[in-house]
Amino acid sequence: MNTGNTKEVIKQLKDLLLAGNAHVSLNNAFKDIPENIRGIVPDKLPYSIWQIAEHIRIAQWDILEFSHNPRHVSPKWPEGYWPKESAPKDEDAWKNCIIQIKKDREAFISLLDDPEVDLYKPFAHGEGQNLLREALLIADHNSYHIGEVIAIRRLLGDWK
Repeated sequence: MNTGNTKEVIKQLKDLLLAGNAHVSLNNAFKDIPENIRGIVPDKLPYSIWQIAEHIRIAQWDILEFSHNPRHVSPKWPEGYWPKESAPKDEDAWKNCIIQIKKDREAFISLLDDPEVDLYKPFAHGEGQNLLREALLIADHNSYHIGEVIAIRRLLGDWK
C-alpha cells in the first residue's frame, strides 16, 4: 500500500504533527510553563492554558480513537471537550495531560506507519473521513490552539 509517494506524504504528515513546521511545536509551546499561570484566564479570553491543554488532549484522543475503533463514541460537544476547571488540580494532573497528549500523538503516528495503511480509503464507520484527513485535522486543530497558548503566555509575560 505504501508507495513512494505515500511514504513521502506520511513523512510530511509526521513532520507536521511532531515539529510544527510553520509554527512552534506542541512540545515547545508547553515547555516549562510555570504552575502559577496554567490556570489564569486572561481578561477577554475564554480559556486558560490548562483548559486548552486538556481540550487538545481530549480532541486528539477522540480523533485517534475514531481513526482506529469503529465502535468509538465521541464525547458530547462542546462540554465533553472542555474542562470546567480553569486550573489543573495538581502537578500530576498537568504532567499526565501533557504525557497523554504525546502518547496519543505517537499512537496516531503508529497508524500512519502501518505498512498496509491506505491514507485515502474512507473509514467504513465514518462519513467519508480517512486517515489523511484525520492527520490533517489533528495538525490543524493543535496548531490553532498552540497559537492560543503562545498568545496567553505572551500576555502573562512568559514567552520570549
